[in-house]
Amino acid sequence: MAGAAHADRAWVFRAPLGQGVLLGLFSLAAALILSLTHSATESAIAARKAEDLLASLAQVLPAEGHDNDPSQTRLILNDTAEGAITVYLAKAGPRVTGAALELTGFGYSGAIGVLIGIAPDGRILGVRVLSHTETPGLGDKIERRISPWVDSFLGRSLQDPDPDGWAVRKDGGEFDQFSGATITPRAVVATVERGLQLFVRHRSRILEARP
Repeated sequence: MAGAAHADRAWVFRAPLGQGVLLGLFSLAAALILSLTHSATESAIAARKAEDLLASLAQVLPAEGHDNDPSQTRLILNDTAEGAITVYLAKAGPRVTGAALELTGFGYSGAIGVLIGIAPDGRILGVRVLSHTETPGLGDKIERRISPWVDSFLGRSLQDPDPDGWAVRKDGGEFDQFSGATITPRAVVATVERGLQLFVRHRSRILEARP
């Protein structure tokens, strides 16, 4: 009898219906494991992103100029040219002392994410490249850890230089290009200028913002 029962159970698992049940159980177990893993790592990933954002903002919005956490003080702008843009506000009490926004330019190898910090009077407080896929040893000089090139934007505005000056020297502008990699700095210069133009278009709303 025991042998017959064992044979019956073995037949059930060999049958199409039994195999389907087993496959379903394995799929359910795998889904549960993936769900638990995702839940366990999601909060850690979110925390890391928040830390990275805060560190990046600290490089373009000087700490001595505000007493808030800019990463938590946000304004969404709907711009006709750039679309929906998140602006991070630095504040000293109720007064806005700076704004940071990220725009995307396109270099030799693809998208370049540029974070721009701007003072209330339209001067640049800092520029950092957050992401890019430019060629190492050539285009990657847009990174502050590799080259101080982005510091050439400090204190600049749409009036300094004039519109013709917002270009690399090869194009008649005031910003240096890199040997063998003109397209990359050209893209960053154009993106920073776009950021300043966006700030001017929305200046009153930014400075009077109540996030």
